[in-house]
Amino acid sequence: MLSLYVVTACGAILAGFVQGISGFGFGLVAMSLWAWVLEPRLAATLIVFASLLGQLLTVRTLKPGFQASLLAPYIAGGLLGIPLGVLALPHLDMTTFRALLGGLLAIWCPAMLLAPRLPRVTAGGAAADGAAGLMGGILGGLGGFTGVIPALWCTLRAYPKQTQRAVIQTFNLSMLLVTMLAYLAAGIVTADMLPFFAIVAPAILVPTLLGARLYARLSDARFRQLILGLLAASGVALLASSAGALLSPPVPAPAEASR
Repeated sequence: MLSLYVVTACGAILAGFVQGISGFGFGLVAMSLWAWVLEPRLAATLIVFASLLGQLLTVRTLKPGFQASLLAPYIAGGLLGIPLGVLALPHLDMTTFRALLGGLLAIWCPAMLLAPRLPRVTAGGAAADGAAGLMGGILGGLGGFTGVIPALWCTLRAYPKQTQRAVIQTFNLSMLLVTMLAYLAAGIVTADMLPFFAIVAPAILVPTLLGARLYARLSDARFRQLILGLLAASGVALLASSAGALLSPPVPAPAEASR
């Protein structure tokens, strides 16, 4: 049991630092460690709880790029997507889900990172932003991965660093709050999870604040590289964590006892 708590704390420390720098990514980083030792529903709940706490710790970084009119479609779409993700969570094969999400990130993000110049996507307007928010909300309901699609979309939109940070973090903060309330209402949060909450909460405090200080020193280009590199590395980690289960032969069902 002690080793389980140690892995939980290590995942929180690393993921908190990454979220402090980028404004998202706690779930992607933490899951790369927690997927090996924690039951999927516990891991999803811890990610939502810790991600929300980390967003609250660094909320002061939002002010420079905050634009309510730009954020509104993302949040509206996300609010529609969260209930879909929460409803799907108890019925989802998390191993397959991690593999699909990891494959997407591991292929797409390096291609974007290596491109000498990304074409800026200007089409779609608020409707396209709302669709990105919808997908982010669904992934949030499935386990706190709210920032993945909005982060990719903001990169394609070529927003400045402060605007991108404000969109990602405000969206994450809103979606994670609603997701946590939905988890509580659905009975997903149980009393046996409380010791893990007590470990994660103090573990993320200092790393998250250190990450936020480092963010302030990054240029727009470095911030874009950080976002894409983080997503690519997280994709590889998610693939690795799910590969063993997907490639192992199925366990045969026990033979029915003869009557």
